[in-house]
Amino acid sequence: MTEIADSGYGRQFVDFYDRLFPGGPAVEQTVGYLAERHPGDGLPTLELGVGTGRIALPLAERVGEIVGVDSSPEMLDVLRAALADRPRPVTPVHGDIRDWADDRRYGLVYCVCGTLSMLLDPAEQQRAVQVAADRLAPGGTLVVETHNPEFALTVLNQGRARDSFFVPYPGRDTGLLSYSTIDVTHRVWHLAHIWIEEGRSRIATELSRLTTPEEVDGYAERAGLTPVARHADWAGTEFTGAEPMYVSVYRAGDER
Repeated sequence: MTEIADSGYGRQFVDFYDRLFPGGPAVEQTVGYLAERHPGDGLPTLELGVGTGRIALPLAERVGEIVGVDSSPEMLDVLRAALADRPRPVTPVHGDIRDWADDRRYGLVYCVCGTLSMLLDPAEQQRAVQVAADRLAPGGTLVVETHNPEFALTVLNQGRARDSFFVPYPGRDTGLLSYSTIDVTHRVWHLAHIWIEEGRSRIATELSRLTTPEEVDGYAERAGLTPVARHADWAGTEFTGAEPMYVSVYRAGDER
């Protein structure tokens, strides 16, 4: 068996990931946005970086079959438990989004919540976008959501190499304390988190590459896709360059 490279993100975050990024009503706009871009015709959907399934599970109820690929066994275990509790047409797959492949074609492929930026090498990011492009059916759509580097630099870190911030969450004595370090030269963003919930704490770290919208456009175009839209959020708000995240949409040609 081929060993699947894993950064350890899921192992660190799995116990509180769904508190940081809740499902339910919090993902309704995301699910609606993605469902609108599914071409129908019974084509399946592919998620690169499915995690605990917070998007895939409700989306499957709208568009049908979803294959979800992730390198984290821990995250996939949570997804499998959710499917055992309430079956839906979602297939968890342990795999590497940089080289995963099957023999199917998908009407929609999506990679959200900064997953693409967790690949720290531009060449690896290009490989992941190529994986998505290769799996798209003619006329299919790729959707990528990731962090806006300008926001991280000028708003979160206030122009400094190091900063910290606290985000409160619902619940008594609950929130996320984050220590943010940005290596501008290598465009690497390091976040060390302390998750505090009712007086107990957990520590987790993550690394991301500050990836510009223009870079993602370049990856998609080299993979044979055409840029069709960019938004600041799942409500379809225009992206001005000042927002925390950006959502980019690409389309495959009608003949593939």
